[in-house]
Amino acid sequence: MKVSVVGAGLVGATAAYAMTLRDSCSELVLTDKDEARAAAEAQDIAHASPISHGARVSSGPFAALEGSRVVIVAAGANQQVGESRLDLLQKNAAIFREIIPQVTQAAPDAVLLIATNPVDILTDLTVKLAPQSAVMGSGTVLDSARFRHLVAQRAGVDATHVHGYVLGEHGDSEVIAWSTATVAGLPVDDFMKARRLDWNAQIRSEIERGTRDAAAAIIGGKRATYYGIGAALARITERVLGDRRAVLTVSAPTPEFGVSLSLPRIVAAGGVTETVMPNLTDNEKTALEASAEVLRKAAASL
Repeated sequence: MKVSVVGAGLVGATAAYAMTLRDSCSELVLTDKDEARAAAEAQDIAHASPISHGARVSSGPFAALEGSRVVIVAAGANQQVGESRLDLLQKNAAIFREIIPQVTQAAPDAVLLIATNPVDILTDLTVKLAPQSAVMGSGTVLDSARFRHLVAQRAGVDATHVHGYVLGEHGDSEVIAWSTATVAGLPVDDFMKARRLDWNAQIRSEIERGTRDAAAAIIGGKRATYYGIGAALARITERVLGDRRAVLTVSAPTPEFGVSLSLPRIVAAGGVTETVMPNLTDNEKTALEASAEVLRKAAASL
């Protein structure tokens, strides 16, 4: 099964590397405006293939995307220190208007997985530019992983036993949905009480800040985030290729909110097949609507 990555920068190359190590696909193609960068990244990743799972890794122009089942779009300007994701909108929208038609011409049957920020609005834009394609954004899959990681630290358990969703914008208005959070099947409050662990409103606030501010903290320290999102993109891609019907908080058009945003969605071979709205508290519902309004205002600028 063939996957292509458009944009061989830190996010795109790391996603390709993660897919090579995870045996996500049998063939992988990288393309970039900087052809030398794409070729070098592909060669470097290809050298990991013989000692991992043997994927065929190469680079090429847009025509090389032909036959791809999934195309990850990671091209665009990166978020800099002091910038919000929304600050990237105009310059990355211009890039998308140039590249998306070329992607769909080369790989008309591919599911398009958008990773470039601001991912929710660029997902909407891609739907307009490629109306015949299945489109979704990476959304808050990474944010939800960050949330689970921080809860797991407090709970003293393996993070794979923590579940919970971050909803809405992949950005400052995102909604940490505590009502969806569980540890080993128990609501977080009950699990912490059962283990006699410290748990209060202050700790929850710290986890919320740590989740929401994670990208800014990482960018402040090393100028970019790419490992977490690279692994998230690999996981989403695998769920499409394997028709796994996984529930992931990817971003997709949501008519009731008038914009693409993240909710739990069933992801299968055709992309998003269904949305599952969790039972949120009144405060969470209000926050989700506020997050949607942030996105609607930003989208209007396009």
